[in-house]
Amino acid sequence: MRRLPPIGHIIFILAVLLTGFLIENTYYFQLLVFVGIHTLLALGLNMLMGYAGQISLGHAAFYGIGAYTTAILTATYGFSPWAALPCAVLLASAVAYVVGLPTLKLSGYYLGMGTLGFGMIGFIVFREWSSLTGGSSGFVGIPPLEIGPVSFYSGRSYFFLVWTVVLGIIILCRRLIDSRTGRALRSIHDSEKASRAIGVDTMALKLRVFVFSAAVAALAGFLYAHFVTFISPGTFDFLASVRMVTMVVIGGMASVWGALLGAFLLTLLPEWLHAFSEFEMVVYGLILMGVMIVLPRGLFRGLLDVFEGAREQTAKRSGGVNGR
Repeated sequence: MRRLPPIGHIIFILAVLLTGFLIENTYYFQLLVFVGIHTLLALGLNMLMGYAGQISLGHAAFYGIGAYTTAILTATYGFSPWAALPCAVLLASAVAYVVGLPTLKLSGYYLGMGTLGFGMIGFIVFREWSSLTGGSSGFVGIPPLEIGPVSFYSGRSYFFLVWTVVLGIIILCRRLIDSRTGRALRSIHDSEKASRAIGVDTMALKLRVFVFSAAVAALAGFLYAHFVTFISPGTFDFLASVRMVTMVVIGGMASVWGALLGAFLLTLLPEWLHAFSEFEMVVYGLILMGVMIVLPRGLFRGLLDVFEGAREQTAKRSGGVNGR
């Protein structure tokens, strides 16, 4: 696996700081907050798909569990949002454990169909359990986040909060990737049978990374709910799961920074394609097909390959000139 130097984290931090202090437009802050939330979703799913090689078409359900859990606890039962956060993450993790036990025994298309079924069940629960979730009308009255006198209500303050969380998850993912567990996950991705042959407990590892990705999705749901202060089932439907998968694939599977790039592009894409809003699924499909044909390793790794190829060509030409 190609490893970025630590300077990548420094550049990321500087980019966030400069963006946060230079931008004044509230609308741009809102867009960048959504980019950060979607980056969290892509990071968690990337660990499952890119490194463990397990597809999930129902991850929007974990996103919704995080959002609805904190909404219900804070708006209905008066919990502090910070007390609701661990409840949301733990509930999503517990559901992922229960769902993962049978579904992760499947593989390929069967695993995709199994997780798709779970995602559809989650959407139906969010929509039909109206006495608890508000049903199709949505859930209102979710309080904004506060820490003492500091309120994360404005676009700038929430921007820094979300991207600080993103940085923490990026560091956590990279440490996990570089650990023994990360190497075992990559071996499962390459060949699960070979991994089992050398003593790797593949089922346990797949279940752990599935739970981890669900927990990150729930964290994203928590941040989303307290930012918009209103949630509805449509945010967590099948198309939302498709968007997450598309972010991971377009950005580049098995690449932490690729997940960020994919989330950035897929979040801003609807802003650029208002004229094709009725054909959103078709547009996503065409983009996904195009990237897989031209850059099968994703945009991030594809761009790195192009850059390295150009550098090698330049070095060869320089060597040829010096040789003369």
